[in-house]
Amino acid sequence: MIRTVHGTAALLLTGLIVVGAGRVAAAAADAPARNSSQIENAYRGLTQDRSAHSPDEALFVEKCGMCHRQMGMGTVLLGRRVPPQRAMLERRTDLTPELIVVAVRRGLGNMPRISRGEVSDPQLARISRYLTQSRPGAEK
Repeated sequence: MIRTVHGTAALLLTGLIVVGAGRVAAAAADAPARNSSQIENAYRGLTQDRSAHSPDEALFVEKCGMCHRQMGMGTVLLGRRVPPQRAMLERRTDLTPELIVVAVRRGLGNMPRISRGEVSDPQLARISRYLTQSRPGAEK
């Protein structure tokens, strides 16, 4: 009797796994193809722009964009403390490489410090160069 119960439970569990896997595969097949340069916000169906026009911008997007592009927590929190046009780091012209390095390595406000294991010094130099270069439409 015990072997029958265990055998029945094992058979039932196997059936549930197979059915569940089939549903996951079907859902994946029905899902629309997503642009790999955008991340979907599940709550509102909005997307964050993850595109880049240069290797340095791509590095900024990879390492910093999740917080410091539109809808990112860093942008939202900065927007509460500074004028909205200064909340997006990419639009600012008042950033210096020294300020960026200090903010990244020590942390600033709610931003945690970022170690060299997460962003190396050469990567940080490229990100700083990207954020401090003159861009059309950048506001002070």
